[in-house]
Amino acid sequence: MQDASNSSAKAQARVDSKPQKPILPILQRLRMVWVSWFIYRLLALPILISLLSPQNPDMLGGIAWQALWLIPALLMTPAIWRGRSPYVLLISSMFTLVYLGASGVVLFARAYAVEWSVLWVYIVDVLLLFLINGWLFILLKRLPSMNKSLGS
Repeated sequence: MQDASNSSAKAQARVDSKPQKPILPILQRLRMVWVSWFIYRLLALPILISLLSPQNPDMLGGIAWQALWLIPALLMTPAIWRGRSPYVLLISSMFTLVYLGASGVVLFARAYAVEWSVLWVYIVDVLLLFLINGWLFILLKRLPSMNKSLGS
């Protein structure tokens, strides 16, 4: 019995003594990509679609629609900017996965509708969201574990 507790204590000591990887460079990259995506999605995407699409959709209407669509992202921005709480970042990652899925659906819908002139605009959006989710995943791996008990 004593040997089992000693071996588990040694294993725990090895896990605790593992050097922490730096969080700040990942957080800075995440912030940069987040702000780039937010501005791109809010302004550049509707402006470019209005200029490049053969149907000439309304530019201001597109910006207003994107502003409504980005309300959850706006609410997540302080948590992404701080980057400290694994729980909130995990929820943010789930929301950005929803954005990624929706952008992917729009990308494939445009590809099948043969609107090749605006296809690259949606490809950039999907790539930025993919980068955000990648940096969020790496940041979550580097933050302290969520399941450690506070008492021990």
